[in-house]
Amino acid sequence: MPRPTVAQLTYGSCTVIFSTLAMLLLSQTSSGAGIAVIAMAALALGLLVALTVPVPRSPSPASAAPPTQQPEPEPVPVPASVSAAPEPVREPTAAP
Repeated sequence: MPRPTVAQLTYGSCTVIFSTLAMLLLSQTSSGAGIAVIAMAALALGLLVALTVPVPRSPSPASAAPPTQQPEPEPVPVPASVSAAPEPVREPTAAP
């Protein structure tokens, strides 16, 4: 089972707290059994809300954006004295 997200924990917790307060105020119960029933109902409602919060999906490899390409480095200028190489030496070939 995947771990709950922050949004799921937040919505579920807020639902439990606010629904418990609302049901206690509306029912005006003072018995222990009534409070226990309200608390269990609030927990069930909070769990339901936490499980129905949409979970963000990670992009699939096919729909993921292509990796950004690195710009090609600019050519380094070479001084003229280095680039003017002498002619290669050609040796005579031996006659057969």
